[in-house]
Amino acid sequence: MSSTFSGISTALSSLIAQRQGLDVSAQNLANANTVGYTRQRATFSSIGGSQVPAMFSTSSLAGNGVQVSGVDRLADAFIDARLRTATADASYLTARTSAYSTLETSLGEPATTALSGQLNSFWAAWQDAANYPDASANRTVVLTAAQDVVDKINTLADGIATQWSDTMSSASAQVDQVNSTAASIADLNHRILALTASGSSANELEDQRDQLVTSLSGLVGASTNTRADGQVDVMVGGNALVSGSSVSTLELGGATTFDQVASGTAVTLSWSDHPGVPVALTGGTVAGQLTVLAPADANGTGGILAEAGAQLDAVAQALATSVNALHTTAQTTAGVAGGAVFTFGTGTPSQGLTLAITDEDDIALADPALGTNDGSIGAAIANLATSDTGADAVWSDAVVTIGSKTSAATSRSTVAEASRSTIEAEQVSNASVDTDEETINMLAYQRGYQAAARVMTTIDEVLDTLINRMAV
Repeated sequence: MSSTFSGISTALSSLIAQRQGLDVSAQNLANANTVGYTRQRATFSSIGGSQVPAMFSTSSLAGNGVQVSGVDRLADAFIDARLRTATADASYLTARTSAYSTLETSLGEPATTALSGQLNSFWAAWQDAANYPDASANRTVVLTAAQDVVDKINTLADGIATQWSDTMSSASAQVDQVNSTAASIADLNHRILALTASGSSANELEDQRDQLVTSLSGLVGASTNTRADGQVDVMVGGNALVSGSSVSTLELGGATTFDQVASGTAVTLSWSDHPGVPVALTGGTVAGQLTVLAPADANGTGGILAEAGAQLDAVAQALATSVNALHTTAQTTAGVAGGAVFTFGTGTPSQGLTLAITDEDDIALADPALGTNDGSIGAAIANLATSDTGADAVWSDAVVTIGSKTSAATSRSTVAEASRSTIEAEQVSNASVDTDEETINMLAYQRGYQAAARVMTTIDEVLDTLINRMAV
């Protein structure tokens, strides 16, 4: 049987355990409003009775108290994984939606100052000039309207190129952030391994690491594999970005300007130690930005900005080709054959579109067979406004396409973000601190502490009676 003195040890173990439980509740309450903190719980386990050192021995009838066998971190790995997947999807769609929205806004359609309005003014100027072929003022208006169209197309092209450059800069910064975050996770892996190996708790460090992993999921669609020793490997595109305390960095390569992308050169994401080997991202902001930066393709499903640039190029080419084709068949009021109204300089067609005529006397309106005061060719040019293959039709298709894709992207992004928010709320509900629950736990620990203290007091009274009050 156990001695009376062993009861003191049992009561003491309870005092220590209840105090540790109070410490855990205090830590939870202190971090009730800390973003990313996961609530903890002290796990109690009983201490078995002592074995008597003899053959066929059994333990004493009573145990030896209680101990805190660990402090559990109440995170749900399944919910965390779902949140990372949802974050990757939402971030990917947000990047695309942002690009579409910025692009659509830059078009400014519909408005009189937008390209469609400028084209309307351009065709109307040709019609007015055709009605009064001998009025030089009307031909001057044609030149002004033509220059306005050229300027608008050039401005739109420059805007697309600028948006591409801004997106490229953002993607580069995001990749740098991925690499620095990966390095931080590797460092936390090392520290967590050291703490757990020494028997200490690394719960707070695991909270920090989980936040960083979720951040990586939002950037590059990262997933994790947890090792038995508590470290995590972070996977990107099927390969390890972080393996224990080791890091493999990413880098952007390929095209660095919009002109290069317009020529078919892609922006690539690869491993720094294996340049040229692409990383296949499945989600995240960087993946979304790469779809914005990609070249156009024959199906019209290529990079968002390159496709928009290609559509604008088609407008510039349709405008120049159709107007020049008619104008070169006409003659001026001086009887001189008309030349090209538009020409192309350097860069893409929409960037290089320029006005080839600078003098209103070079505007040719007449059919050579009908005399210099005829305006039939000018009227034919004005009628290009309704051509099924003309600049207006091409531009209208482009605006409708961009608008519908923007609407679809916005809808998908809204749904994905709602899903992510729902899962995040589920995670917070599971892992966050409930102050009412912690208050109840504190009361339970307090009562347990009082009970252990009462046991110790009782044993003290028994021992006092035994030692000091019994007659010898």
